[in-house]
Amino acid sequence: MPGNFFRRFTKTILIIVNIVLALVFLLACYGGNLDPATWWYTGLLTLSAFYLFILLVGFLVFWLFAKPRWSMISVVAILIAFKPVSRIIPLRFSAPFELKKDTGSLRVMSWNVEHFDILEHKTHPENKQKMLDLINEYQPDLACFQEMVGSDRAPRSINYLPDISNSLDFSDYFYSFNPKLDFDDVHHFGLIIFSKYPLINKQTLSFYPHDYNSIFQYADMVRGKDTFRVFNLHLQSLKFSSDNLKYIDDPEFQDKEGIRQSKNILGKFRVGFLKRMIQARRVRAEIDKSPYPVIVCGDFNDVPNSYAYRTIGQGLKNAFEEKGAGIGRTFSGISPTLRIDNIFAGKRFSIDQYRRVVKKLSDHFPLFADLRLEKN
Repeated sequence: MPGNFFRRFTKTILIIVNIVLALVFLLACYGGNLDPATWWYTGLLTLSAFYLFILLVGFLVFWLFAKPRWSMISVVAILIAFKPVSRIIPLRFSAPFELKKDTGSLRVMSWNVEHFDILEHKTHPENKQKMLDLINEYQPDLACFQEMVGSDRAPRSINYLPDISNSLDFSDYFYSFNPKLDFDDVHHFGLIIFSKYPLINKQTLSFYPHDYNSIFQYADMVRGKDTFRVFNLHLQSLKFSSDNLKYIDDPEFQDKEGIRQSKNILGKFRVGFLKRMIQARRVRAEIDKSPYPVIVCGDFNDVPNSYAYRTIGQGLKNAFEEKGAGIGRTFSGISPTLRIDNIFAGKRFSIDQYRRVVKKLSDHFPLFADLRLEKN
């Protein structure tokens, strides 16, 4: 008898845990629909959606062998969240990427270049050349870089923008930065759009407190008879210190320092979610004003089921969702599930192909997408 009671008790606990897990999973998948000003903590769940999905699948497999009818808890939850799940993990095999561009397509590149190797210029000067070689290998028509350190006024500077532009065969560029936050005496720190076609109506939008993440840029690219509005942005990062990252890798809860670190990290998450909410709304407002088909590139510092992603990407096509496969992480640190860099395109574009180049030349991986404008 005690054995029967224990089995019934264990089964009941597992069913309850499975139901709670399913509900938390659904909240993680649809948490991006909630206003972070009130529901900021759901942002923590959105970051864990992939892992919750794996646990649900684990329960599903367990129940299939134990009590098949209870596997419906996981099945129903996954079906309800099918759309956000397919956004996180597209259900397709990876397609080959043709290096040679079709003449009718526009190759777009987005990359957080992490200072364009200026910090290691003296110790590893070859790294910068590797970055330039990679860009030249893929020959993008349009390239949007974040965390770009460069100079547009000092020809002898390490990253002199006209030289970089010429070496990459671009005919035009637009650099946005806050001069109060310069990298050094000659180099700025900001966002840049490179183009093989003319850029007009170049705009830098800056908002209080006018720091790096409160700036984004757009420019209108003229290609033959077509004009596109190109947005380049870098939303608020979490600004984790080296101690924060060490704590994430090996958390310790036994001492006061561990408690302090956990509160510090939680506070940075909250600030990040709230600031990205404001920044995403500003970007969205400008997208809605565009008289032209839009292309949006950038480092979102947030995952595909987040509020920022949903707000900016609404009504747009995401290149990875259209042609990518697997998890598609774009940030090389912290977690293997962080796909936080994106290329979006307006509805009039079709996505011919997409590629993420897994080379550790920055802390982010470069993205490429071939877009084709469908005629009205």
